[in-house]
Amino acid sequence: MFFHKKDPIHTVKISEPNPRYAQLLLEQFGGATGELSAALQYWVQSFHVENAGIRDMLQDIALEEFGHLEMVGKLIEAHTKDVDQTEAFKSTLFAVRGVGPHFLDSQGNTWTASYLNEGGDVVRDLRANIAAEAGARQTYESLIKLATDHGTQETLVHLLTREISHTQMFMKALDSLGKLTEPFFGNVKPDETVALYYNLSTNGNGKDERGPWNSEPTFEYVANPVESHS
Repeated sequence: MFFHKKDPIHTVKISEPNPRYAQLLLEQFGGATGELSAALQYWVQSFHVENAGIRDMLQDIALEEFGHLEMVGKLIEAHTKDVDQTEAFKSTLFAVRGVGPHFLDSQGNTWTASYLNEGGDVVRDLRANIAAEAGARQTYESLIKLATDHGTQETLVHLLTREISHTQMFMKALDSLGKLTEPFFGNVKPDETVALYYNLSTNGNGKDERGPWNSEPTFEYVANPVESHS
């Protein structure tokens, strides 16, 4: 059973409507990194999870994301409703679709289920969710920089903040499974090359970059892969 309360967690209010900016906001309504994508991704993932706690977390976050979708929709509505039909307004996607939010991204591409990243394994899905939150956070940061209306900025900062919170939740869930820093999961045992790092590129100065990603004790550095496999 779903229950919708019309009062959002964060109050949405603006003072300077801007239809052109509303078109940018569509990215978080019907775009790849948008709230609909996140809500549906986490909701569907929850059906694959046997761990009751993680399933509950995914459903809680999914429903919060639906709330975020409503907030973005209200922002778009406020930026397009009761605005003079100027040339700037006519040049936006709203001239064709009408005012308010639509399941399009900022370039007019329709929302598609191919945006969803879920695969039936809880470790794989939680890692995909961390990436999804990072993408949304980056989009919100760009939108905040472009916003000139203070109320819009406040709402977007709240939404960006919650992306960080969700990331922490997904990381904690992975940690509870012992998989936060452990790359192996599934049933197929990797072969003997799992600990090899192949030096296959150079920065042009003859010096190869080294770091924990290609060093002992985790990795054996293969300085010349061609020579070693000849």
